[in-house]
Formats: sequence, C-alpha cells, structure tokens
Amino acid sequence: MFEFDIQYRDGRARVATFQTPRGQVQTPMFMPVGTQGTVKGISPQELLEIGSQMILGNTYHLMLRPGEKLVEAHGGLPGFTAYPGPFLTDSGGFQVMSLGHMRKITEEGVTFKSHLDGSAVNLTPERSIGVQEALGADVIMAFDECPPYPADREYIRRSLERTIRWLERCQAVKTRDDQALFAIVQGGVHQDLRQQSLDLTLPFGTPGFAIGGLAVGESKEEMYPAVAFTAARLPENKPRYLMGVGHPEDLVAGIALGVDMFDCVYPTRTGRFGYALTDDGRLNMNSSAPRTQLQPLDDECDCYACRHYTRAYLAHLIRAEEMLAPRMLSLHNLRYLHRLVERARGAIAQGTFQTWAEDWARRYFRQAIPEWFRMALTAGARAETVLTNSVSG
Repeated sequence: MFEFDIQYRDGRARVATFQTPRGQVQTPMFMPVGTQGTVKGISPQELLEIGSQMILGNTYHLMLRPGEKLVEAHGGLPGFTAYPGPFLTDSGGFQVMSLGHMRKITEEGVTFKSHLDGSAVNLTPERSIGVQEALGADVIMAFDECPPYPADREYIRRSLERTIRWLERCQAVKTRDDQALFAIVQGGVHQDLRQQSLDLTLPFGTPGFAIGGLAVGESKEEMYPAVAFTAARLPENKPRYLMGVGHPEDLVAGIALGVDMFDCVYPTRTGRFGYALTDDGRLNMNSSAPRTQLQPLDDECDCYACRHYTRAYLAHLIRAEEMLAPRMLSLHNLRYLHRLVERARGAIAQGTFQTWAEDWARRYFRQAIPEWFRMALTAGARAETVLTNSVSG
C-alpha cells in the first residue's frame, strides 16, 4: 500500500513515486499546510489545479477545534475538507515545543494550556495516534519532542531518547493498516546526537522517516550539515521528509541531499504579507515599483494570477485591502514551489540536476551563492549513501 519506487537518481537527488491509499504522489514534492483543515484562502479545486499532491493537517489545532470526532464523522479529513487527495498529519510535537511556558513535559506526555480557552490538555503518544487515526490521514507522524534552539546538548540527548520511547508507544497503539506511521530523527545540529537518534530509530522500520528538530531558529550554516548527515544515513528505499522547511532555496538544497518531502506555511504566509516568489527572489508588492508595472507577477508562471492579472492590479488590491490580493499571491507562491520541484524532477530525470540547481541559484541569489548552499550541492553530487540502515528493512 505504501510502496516507494525510485525511477531516477542524479547524485543523491532522486525522483520516486510513493503509493498512498488515496493515490500515488511523485517526489520530491512540496506539501501545502492546512493548519485548521484549510490551506488559507485556497480552495481544494485550486489546490488540485496548481499541482498540489498531498496536504498537511495539524493534529494539535484540529484536536482542540473542532475536535477529531467531528472530523471522523465526515469520513476523515478528505470528507471534512473536500480535498480528495492524500493527507499527512503532524503529531502535535512542534506545537508543544512552541507553547514554551504554557506546557510541562513528562515521560507520560505533555500537559499544556489550550491557546483557545486556557483549559488543561494532556497529549500523549497514545492520544496523538488516536487523534490522527480519527483524522484519517494517509501518513501520520510519531509523537516526538522537538527541542527549541538553542538547547543544551544534554537536554537534546534526553529528549531524543524520550522520543524513541514515545515512538515505541505510538507503534504499539497504532491500529489502522491504511495509515503509514513515519518516525522522526532528532538530535539538533549535533552529528553525534543525530547518529545516536538514527541508531535508535532505524530499527523500528517505519514506512518512512522524517528529519525533525531543524528550521527552529538555527542558521542555515548549522542546519545543512545536519540535513546532509542525516539524509545520507536514512534508508534508500523509503521516503525522507524534512519537516517544516519550504523556502525555495531550502527545497533545492534539500532535494540535492536526497530529501523527498517538504512542508511549510511560508508560501501562503508570505503571500498574505504581500510578497511573491520568483526565480529572481522575493518580489515586494508593497513597494512602489509594482504599482505601474503591466507584466504579471512572474512571466514564467502559469497560475491563475499570472495568467489574468498585472502587478499593477494586484498592487492596487493590496493597497485597497481587498481579499483577492492575498488569495492570488498565496496561490501564485504555492504554484511557484510546485513548479520548482517539478523542474527539479525534470532535471534529475535528465541527469542535469547539478547544472540546473547552480543556474537557478545564480539567478535567485543574484550575487554570490552562499557557502551553505554550495556545500549542499557538493555533498549531493556524491552519489554514495552511508549504509547504516540494514536493520530497517
């Protein structure tokens, strides 16, 4: 049911198909985030039209409102949201980390105050899996502890060991065969702790593995050695998911290192703030220049906004605070990221990924390509994978 079939490789970058109960998706792919059961401002039909393949739902928020039982009564997230494709749900672990002073972590789980009404809520591995089974996603995530940045090494070590014990409990209570449980590798930016987490996580043999605990405040110079180290040691025959990452440069660098799945609120949040993503960098639609420009947001884009509207019109809508402006910018930004991974897949299939990525980076960064990005491309060009995963199946 969850077969992962690699068709093309170029260095560590690869193109594959991932079979889910609600259809086959092609990787690498970007997953739009539907925190409250909707991708902000975008209809399910529009998501399908721009090439979205899998949507991410948020366990923490949907558990609190409207409650997983109501979602289950609709037949799960597809019935509740009218989006017919595959879903992935996070475990609630990241939101628990972000609550800070509002939560208490113990071996049993996490007790926190609801951000809605201040009531006490207890989230355990068992509760997280129960909620995700009710939500009915195709891919569900193990409940983990995501340490903040910066964090003490000893805290990160204890945290990753607790995450392993929680993973064991998640696997023990999971009942649905039509859901793939992904384990999460932690360890912060420390390679030795990443290796410890890998050694403890891989024997569970889950259908896919996620790289967690990154993009939480560390620099890209710290983040990408950790991504490169971890991705190279994950099973070759299973999908790899870099959690919470979705800037254009992160997608290209992550794909180079062998990552298959990405998600982030960045494209829609950026659109609501009045920015459009392009190969030439981020276009500020709040500035004065677009107000008289008659070209589309991006001459190379095929989204509805770029096919129908000028920059001048959209800039007018922004100044007039009309709802259509953030909708169209969000739609464009999502389509831009989908087109970006589509182009990456095409380059991998043709064996030209390195050249394509370097050409894209020279245009996108405008000046010198950052050293962290060059490191990712250099590491990705080496096709070998560190084979520490023989126990993972």
